[in-house]
Amino acid sequence: MKKSELSHDELIERIRDGKLSRRQFSQVLAAAGISLVAAPMLSGKAMASPEDQATFFTWGGWDLPELFPDYTEKHGEPPNFAAYGSSEEGFTKMRAGFVADVAHPYNAEIPRWVESGLFQPIDTSKLKNWGDVIPELIDLPGNDVANNTIYFAPFDWGQTSITYRTDLVEFEGGEESWNVLWDERYKGKISMLGGAGDAWWCAAIYAGVDFTEIHTKESLDKVAALLRKQRPLIRTYASDTTTTNQALASGEIVAAMTWNDSAVSLRGEGIPVKFAKPKEGALTWVGGVMIHRDAPHLEKAHDIVDSMLSYERGRYEIEVDGYGHSNAKALASFTEEKLADLGLSLDVAGVLGAGHFMTPQTQAFDTDSNTLYEEIKAGF
Repeated sequence: MKKSELSHDELIERIRDGKLSRRQFSQVLAAAGISLVAAPMLSGKAMASPEDQATFFTWGGWDLPELFPDYTEKHGEPPNFAAYGSSEEGFTKMRAGFVADVAHPYNAEIPRWVESGLFQPIDTSKLKNWGDVIPELIDLPGNDVANNTIYFAPFDWGQTSITYRTDLVEFEGGEESWNVLWDERYKGKISMLGGAGDAWWCAAIYAGVDFTEIHTKESLDKVAALLRKQRPLIRTYASDTTTTNQALASGEIVAAMTWNDSAVSLRGEGIPVKFAKPKEGALTWVGGVMIHRDAPHLEKAHDIVDSMLSYERGRYEIEVDGYGHSNAKALASFTEEKLADLGLSLDVAGVLGAGHFMTPQTQAFDTDSNTLYEEIKAGF
């Protein structure tokens, strides 16, 4: 993973001056290969030893105490955290023997993770917030809803698209398009996400590849050729949103592949950016959690899941990060106008269906696309 370009003193100064949120700080640490074990939130309960808490294995940036209000209230402190840079990285580590109580994949990965035998069904009777989860987000490949065999509890949903500087970028023909990330006019001022789990799929959208054919050799070759063509234009392949946001704010880059939260964060700082609605369609996805087969703290693992589904967690995720959340009550607490400003809606299926929804693929596809993307980034 790319290390933060900020020195220790610069980082501390930015935090002190309020220029980095705790979420951004956590992402910088994750980018540096450091897993933040969160300090406990204030509580009247005695602190437990770290080994007494469940561990959440997740992307850097989702390892913040304020995202686990119910768990912290119940156990006196947040769960332990371990961070990875991509779902594939985390899955590979678990297949090699690493055990965490709860892990954080996305919908396209559910069947493959289930088939690995590393995960167990979630006992939804232990989740007080389960009844508030939007049904469409539960009924995904890998979950057997009819028999209430639920491996994946969804908690967020959103899009991968382009955050661009409205004062520095002009789209050809005036219509937002993925083409801007291949535009020679912006050579050296373009950023792509560093993981194939997003970048390969978005390039496939621009290439006109149907997701039902994304695994074929013809499609792999087509996407690889497009990404190789793009390589000389790239300023950075980003592994953390903090670095990307800083570069967009300074004008070092003018267009970047991002998730919803970058545009929300930058607009909050007064930076003129927009989260594009590309004419070819954005990438859409659902994120969630699964419980490891050998979870050493099974009851607390369910408490992590339940906390992530809570109304309070949903409010935070929508308002602060601009992602959709699976708690129907949290989503309904925002006006349609506010949700539309974030690229969200009460019509969850409509938002996800308006883009290109990630579909489950084989281990062979994930291995091939990740290998090819790493080679392309390295200049081969």
